[in-house]
Amino acid sequence: MSDTPAQLPSAAGDRATEVFVGHRELLFSVVYNLLGSVSDTEDVLQETWLAWARRVRQPDAEEIDNPRAYLVRIAVNQALARQATISRRRETYIGPWLPEPLLTRTPEALDSPQGAQAVDAAESALRTESVSMALLVVLETLTPLERAVFVLHEVFGYAHTEIAEILGRSPSAIRQLAHRAREHVQARRPRYQADPHLQQQVTERFVAAALGGDIAELMSLLAPDVTMWTDGGGKVRSALRPVNGRDKVARFLNGYATSRLPESLDIRYQQVNGDPSAVVFSGDSPYAVMVMDLNPSNDQITDIYLVTNPDKLSRVRLDESGEPTGAPRLAPDAVPELELDPEREDAHPREAGRRADTP
Repeated sequence: MSDTPAQLPSAAGDRATEVFVGHRELLFSVVYNLLGSVSDTEDVLQETWLAWARRVRQPDAEEIDNPRAYLVRIAVNQALARQATISRRRETYIGPWLPEPLLTRTPEALDSPQGAQAVDAAESALRTESVSMALLVVLETLTPLERAVFVLHEVFGYAHTEIAEILGRSPSAIRQLAHRAREHVQARRPRYQADPHLQQQVTERFVAAALGGDIAELMSLLAPDVTMWTDGGGKVRSALRPVNGRDKVARFLNGYATSRLPESLDIRYQQVNGDPSAVVFSGDSPYAVMVMDLNPSNDQITDIYLVTNPDKLSRVRLDESGEPTGAPRLAPDAVPELELDPEREDAHPREAGRRADTP
């Protein structure tokens, strides 16, 4: 019979749950940035919980001085182990694959200095836990180890020596991986963050032009070398390859708007992976999430990411006030319904080295 958190010895079970829930947000953020998939991230968190609870419940187990380092090590290595399965799945994926969008809320009082400061603070907080859709797409071109090193170092601020402990590699090997990953990302995605107000304005103008069939406005907004990525996953009609070039993208959008869209659409503007984006509903059901990336020199749209795969929109919904919301993380007051099977032979990662409190 499988053990559950409630069946652990009381003190150890309470402590295991408390520590895991306390680090749940960090673990989710790290793993999501490694995998780009919420469902895979939740599976990895479950495996992390299983390994953690087994370790804590051992009657003769030594106390772990740094639970967070230990949990991050388990989660990262579980994510890396899942990469082979994910790669096989991607080989049969229909059309371009895009990361599963993460919706977040920011304050709406943009017209006041206090509101603007609050938005900036919220965006800064988001940046520490999830990167933009555009950067996630670039990270897909790295090897799993390069991506892990890049995410841990560049996004979460881990030192190379700490990453070496997590991945079981030498510090010199980690520095080489970090150098390759940084050069690769920089060549494809120079560091640039558009002004969020401007990005929202461009997004709203783009959606209005696309839905209204205003080709002239579309052409003015699109960069000459713009690329549009549409991820329908074979579940809904979408382009099977990226659409490249201003003329082709404008024609594609015009045809899409006139022949493929439902009669009634509700457009909401929401933060997705830290960027102002369009969230489209048909009735109460999510229809699409659209994210745009801008050119730093002229603020024209260089990349359009359109996610219509219903599997990737299953967590996007309208709340009681009619606003879009997402539920990518575990419930705040409980771990999921996880079972501890003593017959499972999951690896027990060694405890990672000590690290400072700041991620």
